[in-house]
Amino acid sequence: MMRRLAAFALVALLLLSSVAALSLRAVIEAPLPLPPEGVLVRIPAGASMRQIAARLEDAGVVRSRWLLLALARWQGGERGLRAGTYLFEGAPTPKDVFLRLRSASASERRVTIPEGRSAGEVFELLERAGFGGADLFACTAASPDWLLRHDLPATGVEGYLFPDTYSFGPDVEPEAVLDAMIARFRQKTSPLEAERARAGLDPNQWVTLASLIEKETGEAGERSMIAAVFLNRLRLGMPLQADPTVTYEREGPRQRPINRADLLANSDYNTYQRRGLPPGPIANPGLAALEAALRPAAADYLYFVSRNDGTHEFSRTLEEHNRAVQRYQRAPRNT
Repeated sequence: MMRRLAAFALVALLLLSSVAALSLRAVIEAPLPLPPEGVLVRIPAGASMRQIAARLEDAGVVRSRWLLLALARWQGGERGLRAGTYLFEGAPTPKDVFLRLRSASASERRVTIPEGRSAGEVFELLERAGFGGADLFACTAASPDWLLRHDLPATGVEGYLFPDTYSFGPDVEPEAVLDAMIARFRQKTSPLEAERARAGLDPNQWVTLASLIEKETGEAGERSMIAAVFLNRLRLGMPLQADPTVTYEREGPRQRPINRADLLANSDYNTYQRRGLPPGPIANPGLAALEAALRPAAADYLYFVSRNDGTHEFSRTLEEHNRAVQRYQRAPRNT
């Protein structure tokens, strides 16, 4: 009798184990549909498996961080997982996600895109990093089908190549590189969309304003002040008179000083000659500049001039501004 009970218990245990194994396998291989543009997740160097799993769950790439942790333990832990920026597309399973993190090639190269670079400069950085010719990136970015797929404005990719550090394999296609940068832009800006709508800016206006802020100052504490000046001018119908817009379409080196001919140039991007924002962004802004465009300082300044040390002097009246120009600039110019 006891032998029969023991045999029955063993069979029941085996059946339960089989059912549990099948259930676990079903969960591990259950796909999770992602948005059409994919989801970009950055895994920093030194991140633990627990931190990686939390990032993936927060990004919506896996349903449960605990399942991924269990899968990692089952597959031998976090050995072989690599830092980098990953674009997840389609409907990956938890197993797909884990294997993707583990199978990242050791020959991947990293490239850092600083804030405020133009699209052309980004393409040159990608070329120098070994990801293909700048002309190939420019050609991809100019494709009407590619622009339509990413819902980019008529002015093109400028402003939407999010500044960050990316990792790609040696055989990556230019389109995949740009896809990842656009996906990163969408990921970082989507939490700000409601705020953008409340500010009364359409997406292109927002990114354009942020690009001007990015080009005018690298000082963190000044971004909201620069935003206030530009928004005050727009509200009053004053031209923005932003020097970086003058150099955007200028022929030759952009670093040379601006001259009178530049200020009189007939360009839609010349905010000395055209009122309002330029047609599109003039650079690729970082998150801080994008936030500043939505959160201007509560200030009534209308002017600013460089102090030649990376900061600016802000003024409310033209008279105050002219005095600041006399103080800080050798060749004063009303702006």
